[in-house]
Amino acid sequence: MRHIVLFHSVYGLRPAVLAAADRLRAAGHRVVTPDLYGVPAVASIEEGFALFGRIGTETVLARARAAVADLPADTVLAGLSMGAGVAGALLADRPASAGLLLLHGTGGAPEAVRAGLPVHLHIADPDAYDPPAEVDAWRRAMDAAGAETEVYRYPGAAHFFTDPDLPGYSPVDADHLWDRVHTFLGGTRSPQPDTRLR
Repeated sequence: MRHIVLFHSVYGLRPAVLAAADRLRAAGHRVVTPDLYGVPAVASIEEGFALFGRIGTETVLARARAAVADLPADTVLAGLSMGAGVAGALLADRPASAGLLLLHGTGGAPEAVRAGLPVHLHIADPDAYDPPAEVDAWRRAMDAAGAETEVYRYPGAAHFFTDPDLPGYSPVDADHLWDRVHTFLGGTRSPQPDTRLR
């Protein structure tokens, strides 16, 4: 059993985020899903970027820090797209985190990584917001910092391929992702990692 904090995407706290948390709870984990916006989720990514711009990075990060303040030091930091960046930004404050789980986006600065930190990235290939070359560079930097990084690429998938309420939903890819996430959280190595950079 893990403690997990799951940060939402730029859309806000959508039903898909709550469903993901329920899936993890059903596997025996304790999961919190902070609302970093404090207002209802929006319907389009353009509205999401506009809303994030109005709220501001500092407010979002302050709310994220407040949400984890009372959680165990070894809580797994997880996030979807923008939320992956939020999860990564908290590493510097929470060096004892048991892992970094990044869905649909990269996150985490190499200088905040402790040696041996388990990191899982699940991303479309190519991804509209994290081009393959940037993902490769991010992975090299994380590995060089001592993280145990595994990257899972989903060829031809849309950016939010796990969200059944969005046009790019891929149930096959989503099932593969969740199988791998459950293995990661169970403390064992996941099958078929991307080994192109090793």
